[in-house]
Amino acid sequence: MDYQTIIQKYYPTNNRLRHILLEHSRSVTQKALRITQLHPELKANETFIEEAAMLHDIGIYLCNAPGIECLGNEPYICHGILGANLMRHEGLPEHARVCERHTGAGLTRTSIIEQNLPLPHRNFLPETIEEKIICYADKFFSKTHLDHEKTIEEAEQSISKFGAEELARFQIWHSLFAEKTL
Repeated sequence: MDYQTIIQKYYPTNNRLRHILLEHSRSVTQKALRITQLHPELKANETFIEEAAMLHDIGIYLCNAPGIECLGNEPYICHGILGANLMRHEGLPEHARVCERHTGAGLTRTSIIEQNLPLPHRNFLPETIEEKIICYADKFFSKTHLDHEKTIEEAEQSISKFGAEELARFQIWHSLFAEKTL
């Protein structure tokens, strides 16, 4: 599987949006791979993590977020679902799961309903270790400040907008994935 070919298919123009997608995805990928290398006991599939982390935000171009050059029509919160549809069309159902489950620290059906989010009323929780690592790593990087890795406090503040349950899930992941000294 060649994620670069897929990115080129959906982002063929060398423009600001492609740059944002690639820079953000590379940062997430590097952090996710660093976690797998620091925690071999997790037995995470590094090849899959590289592919899926590079593709986790593939659906952003379909969304309306002008601040990051996304000029589509859909609400930004839908980018994961939209990306998942693209990945399923590409024959990549496991990669699709990462796309649809990386928002927040995953979203529950209850939180989607309570927050009146424009998403299907079902759970979008990371389940595999790879899904969890990518979701966790993603929380340290925004698409508006590409050169900054958030501190744990900044990541927690950002995730708290999704709710207490999502924050608690992120904090559990932090205890599992935190970088340790070798």
